This record gives sequence, structure tokens and C-alpha cells, in this order.
Amino acid sequence: MVPMWLTLGDRAVHDGELGLDEVVSRTETGDFTTSGPTPGEFATAIEAAGAGVGVVVVTLAREMSSTYESARLAAGLFDDGRVRVVDSRTAAGAEGLVALAAARCAASGGTLDEVEAAARRVAAQVHLVAALESVARVARGGRVPAAAARAGRALGVQPLFEFRDGRARPLVPALSRGAARQRLVAAWAKAPAGDRLHLAVMHALDRPGADALLAELRARVEPATTFVGSFSPVMVAHTGPGLLGLAWWWETAAHGSGAGG
Repeated sequence: MVPMWLTLGDRAVHDGELGLDEVVSRTETGDFTTSGPTPGEFATAIEAAGAGVGVVVVTLAREMSSTYESARLAAGLFDDGRVRVVDSRTAAGAEGLVALAAARCAASGGTLDEVEAAARRVAAQVHLVAALESVARVARGGRVPAAAARAGRALGVQPLFEFRDGRARPLVPALSRGAARQRLVAAWAKAPAGDRLHLAVMHALDRPGADALLAELRARVEPATTFVGSFSPVMVAHTGPGLLGLAWWWETAAHGSGAGG
């Protein structure tokens, strides 16, 4: 893990150095910036991970951050082709599922090419949907379409988004928290299914909501992979509290153990 940076006024800290409650309170006015790790930080992490054997770096979507470009510059310092950088085309728990697929492939003895291929295959398949309590923060950061932001503010609804191909795309909003959770489940249910489900549930200061969402999904199918994860301070600075998210991909028998474990 290579942490991002959060700058509050003249103070810059690594992601995770401040608690979520403090970050939420100090970013209410929008007086903050975030940035990806530097190429030097990536290079240090790559060396520690074993660049001589081979390293696959999985980043969040390049449209969302400078992280991908920093990782690519760091990989260029290793001229033997043993460092590969994969743009997950997504973020948060969906990016985590891409990284887990690559890690499973490596743990099962996959070659560097196979590990990279596993990451790219899952990146092309993974889904991410999320519900926000308010659209204000993501609209302020320009991460949602302006029309969707205006509609969310005017109607006072809970906006829902799908994150795909590096961009957030609005879904039909919900009128309540319970309805928002049902919409997330419906988005998952209508996607083509496979043999083994790999699932991540995300939240921003709403663990009970995340647990309820996971229980609802487990009542339908038991995932092969599942985890509940809290958004980090850098992420919560942009989304605000109350986010609920769902990320998943379906493994088919044709993939074998290389991607799914």
C-alpha cells in the first residue's frame, strides 16, 4: 500500500494519519486538496516489494488522480521490464478486488505476465456502485456531471452513481436510505452472473449500513471473496460521511484459479 496525500491548509499528511471524524469536520468548507504518492514513494515501495522478482502495481483510475502517472514514472526507473503498472479503471473496493485477484494469481505461482493479465482481466469486469447522503462534496470536486449535481441538490435525494471506465455516471436517485440500499442490490442483481462472486462492501462512517447491505447480498449468494472496508480519510474528504458502496465481479470456470483463487 502506497498512501495518498491530504493537505489541510498548510499541513500535508499521509492518508490515514488523521481520523475520519477530524477529516470530515476540517474539510466541510472544501479547504483541502488531495494528491497521489510521488514517483519516489512508489519507487521505494517497488524496491521493498522485490523488483528483482517482479512487481505489478495496481492504481486507481488515471482520470481520478495523478497516482497512475506517478507509478508509471517510478516503473521507468527499473529498466528490466520487471515492473508493470495496471490502471484498474476504478477505485476503492473495486480496485481492491483487482489487486486481490492479482495477488491470488501470484500466490498460486503465476508468472509476472499472468499476474498482470489477471489484474487487467478483472479490471475490465469489476463493477462499482455507490449511494451518497449528499452530492455536495463530489460536485465541488468536479467528480460527477454538473447536471446530476444540480438535480441532487434541488431534489434533496440520495444520489447513486456507477463508477465505470474511470468516470462516475449517475444512476436513478433514491428518496431514502433504505431505497438507496435496495437500488445498490438491484444494480448487482441485474449484472450478468458467473460461478464465483467476489464482493466488497464500502462505507464512510456507516458500518451498520454496510453490514446490512452485506447481509442482504449473502441471503442471495455466498461470495467466494468478501470484505467490508471503510473509506480512507482522503476518500471521505471528497464524498463526505454516509456513503455506501458495492463492488463486485463474477469469476467463471474459464478463468480458473489464476484470477480468483
